[in-house]
Amino acid sequence: AMASPLRRHRARYKGPAAPPWKETYRRRCMERLRSSRAKLLDRYRQAGERVCGPATGALLVQEVMEQEWQTLQAAQEGLPTLGGKEALAQILEDPDELAVLEEIQQELILQEQLVIEEYERSMQFDEECLNAMLDGLDASDKVICPVCRKNNLTVRNHLVFCQCGLYISTQDMTEGKLRSLLENTLTEHGHRCFHNPEFTVTSGMEEEASLLMSCPV
Repeated sequence: AMASPLRRHRARYKGPAAPPWKETYRRRCMERLRSSRAKLLDRYRQAGERVCGPATGALLVQEVMEQEWQTLQAAQEGLPTLGGKEALAQILEDPDELAVLEEIQQELILQEQLVIEEYERSMQFDEECLNAMLDGLDASDKVICPVCRKNNLTVRNHLVFCQCGLYISTQDMTEGKLRSLLENTLTEHGHRCFHNPEFTVTSGMEEEASLLMSCPV
């Protein structure tokens, strides 16, 4: 029956016996921790390789609690003073007050971990975006065939062709050149007309095949 006095003791401070400083102190600690986000993440990054998983421990909680205690103690006479090397837990004698302190500490540690997890998620997101962008750059030399709009064109020095049957002889052509030709022509048309032009391959009796852009309007 060891648990019962402990449970009674817990219930006691949850009720009216919670020390008068509890709410003010808790709120201030929370606010300071939130406003110290940059400092917290700095410490987290410095701890870097040494930190494993979510059991990071409290990087800033102790400091926040001590600073806020000093502020509170300066404002409210009658709170025990925090000396040089003392931890907060050493100066409070009332077990109720210690329990309150512990409860606040747990809450702050949780808050700290949430900030770190959010940071981790955003770092991962940034990295994924960056990778997607780099993949895009690798693939961005490709030019989609303007006729079938499905396949990438194959561009050789003297030849542009597509699986759909487009086959045009060219000179000194590159993917970059072809893309800017297409983009410029489309942009120029776009200045004058709201309709989308169509692309076809034309070839007369004598001429070589060429790519023709026409607008139904």
